[in-house]
Amino acid sequence: MKYSRCPIRHGLSQFSDKWSLLVLCHLYTGGTMRFGELASAMTDISERMLTVRLKSLESHHLIERRYYKELPPRVEYSLTALGKSAMPRIEALFNWAKEHFDEITSPSR
Repeated sequence: MKYSRCPIRHGLSQFSDKWSLLVLCHLYTGGTMRFGELASAMTDISERMLTVRLKSLESHHLIERRYYKELPPRVEYSLTALGKSAMPRIEALFNWAKEHFDEITSPSR
């Protein structure tokens, strides 16, 4: 089966990096946010990487970018219906990671 035709591989590739999951999580908990708000919430991500992740998530229809023709221009990001539908599963993964943090991070015996 080709990679592009495998829904599991293709679906997982949308979340294969830590930044995409964190962007989705911040938009889920924070609602509609501007770029600066996301950058402030995610202090350890560079602006370039945040821009790359936002574009990728938008191209995969998980987030929506709204541009307002104002002076100065305003851009806001929010989850799409597709992005919102993924959040219960992502939230379950985050909860599992929190619950088992000590086990996951302890050195092997």
